[in-house]
Amino acid sequence: MSKNIKMEPDIKKLKMDLAVKICGMKEAVNIQEVAALQPDYLGFIFAPNSPRCFEGALLKLPETVKKVGVFVQDSVENIVNIVKQHKLDLVQLHGNETVRFCQELKSELGDKIQIIKVFSVGIDFDFEVLKAFEDHCDFFLLDTKGRFPGGNGTQFDWQILEKYPSKKPFFLSGGIGVDDVAEIMELQKKNLPLHAIDCNSKLEISAGIKNKEQCEKLIKSFAVKKHQ
Repeated sequence: MSKNIKMEPDIKKLKMDLAVKICGMKEAVNIQEVAALQPDYLGFIFAPNSPRCFEGALLKLPETVKKVGVFVQDSVENIVNIVKQHKLDLVQLHGNETVRFCQELKSELGDKIQIIKVFSVGIDFDFEVLKAFEDHCDFFLLDTKGRFPGGNGTQFDWQILEKYPSKKPFFLSGGIGVDDVAEIMELQKKNLPLHAIDCNSKLEISAGIKNKEQCEKLIKSFAVKKHQ
């Protein structure tokens, strides 16, 4: 074969490479077990009312695993302090934070710390609300509208994503587990800026404690390049 012939990339393999976030990590041993599987992100909830609220010191994780702090209706000052304390890479805003709040937080954190803004999606969700936030966060996260801010374990109708109007990359969340791999791969075929899946309660043994085997199956299903 001539050295001048450029091989085309395998589109199917590239499409499978989707970032995976395991959220709601709580206990040290379980955190280390799941981190060793090399998910792209691990999420730590800093909301006192959550059964998955993280407390204590965060041990060193592999450099390839980004640490996400999840906050619900918190203050800019407290978020900034926790980011510094635990050396977080991203902040996930899971409340009713305003555009102005995102602007102020971004100004305080600087460009190195990325912001994920969460939106709770129901059958009547208006995607127009995303526009005002586009310049003030790095990712969107679309979760199922439910009783709690997160961890409800239910999915919204993914067909509504056909209405997604933005080029902003987003995380897909809400009741995602290993049984959803095939459907997510089908979703990847659509022209959507789907960056990652966000998984929590469907991978749990109990609140905050993840099933290592389930996590491994899910991570290996998508992180093709990392686990070849």
